[in-house]
Amino acid sequence: MEHKHESDNDDAMKSRTNIALIVFLIIGAFFLITEHRAHLVGWLSSYGIWLLLLACPLMHLFMHGGHGHGGHGSSEASNESTEEKK
Repeated sequence: MEHKHESDNDDAMKSRTNIALIVFLIIGAFFLITEHRAHLVGWLSSYGIWLLLLACPLMHLFMHGGHGHGGHGSSEASNESTEEKK
C-alpha cells in the first residue's frame, strides 16, 4: 500500500515560520540596539580594538577551507592542470 505525503505544504510552513522568526529577531535587535545605544558605544570604544584583533585569527582559522589546504580535492585539481598543459 502506497502512502503519499504532502511534503510541499510542510516545507512551505517551515519556510513561513523561519521568515516570521527572522522578522521578529530583526525587530527585537532593532529595539535592543536603539534602547541601549549609549551602553554599546561605551563598550565598543573600550573593547572594540580587542574584538577586531581576536576576529583576525578566527577568520584565518575558519576561512582556510577555501584555499584547498589539507588535500581536499587537490590531487584532482593537479591532475586536471597537468592534463591541460599536455
